[in-house]
Formats: sequence, C-alpha cells, structure tokens
Amino acid sequence: MNYKIRTIYKEEYPLLEIFLYEAIFVPEVTPAPPKSIIRQPELQVYLKDFGMEKDDICFVAEVDKKVVGAVWVRIMNDYGHINDTTPSFAISLFKDYRGAGIGTALLEKMLCELKNRGYKQASLAVQKANYALKMYKKAGFRIVNENEEEYIMICDLS
Repeated sequence: MNYKIRTIYKEEYPLLEIFLYEAIFVPEVTPAPPKSIIRQPELQVYLKDFGMEKDDICFVAEVDKKVVGAVWVRIMNDYGHINDTTPSFAISLFKDYRGAGIGTALLEKMLCELKNRGYKQASLAVQKANYALKMYKKAGFRIVNENEEEYIMICDLS
C-alpha cells in the first residue's frame, strides 16, 4: 500500500477528533462506545486547543490523498503522563489501513522528530490487550507502570 507521512495542516486539526475515537481500544466482544465519549474531560486533553503549544506535534498518513491515520503528541496530564517535560502519544488508523506498516511508520516518524527536537523521552498508555503493544515494544517503548487495564510505557530518545 502506498502512503505518505506528512505534517498535519492546521485546517485538518478537526480530524483529530475522529482519530481520537479510533484510538479507543475496544476488545472484539465489547460494543464500541458512543462517539460522544471523546467529550469526556480525560479525553479532551488530547484535543483541546491543539496546535497552541510548541509541544503539540502531529503527523498524518495519507493514502490516495485521504488522511487515514494520525500520530500526535503534547505535554498533557493524560493516561500516559510521566512528567511535565515528556510528550504523551496518541496514535490511530482507520481499521481498513491497519496491519500495513502505516502505524509503525507514523510512530517512527514521531520518535525521530521528538529526538531531533531534543526531547529525552516520550510516553504512552496502552490497554494490556491491545495488539499495538507489540509495535510499541518493538519501537523501544518499555513498561514503567501498570494498572488493572493498561500499561504506562516510555521510550528513551537520547
């Protein structure tokens, strides 16, 4: 599959709402939550005023001129929060584009960008049952904490 990774355009920021919803891991036997779930304050931290801070960085994946995935980071008090200098990840793809290497390419592009900008580490939270866990480990993320449902992971960039 041919795809292109590029910086998000400001007019595409509303797409992050769609990709935030797509990022919610739903086990196969569980019904998907309503799309309104992204309005919850603990999820709005990924979206509110995105692009206003220097730590707000986003890349998108394009297939045939259609945005099919996104990876974005910011310093935020989210599920994967480590400290106030470590950007936290959000990443997702539309289901039809998963398993083609696009997510890995987005992840690697962001890790490279963060390293080039001088960040020492990046963090994320991932559900224990999420198939993406393998991708994160392969990219260099390691588990630093966990709760009943998810792992908190960091990737050292230095």
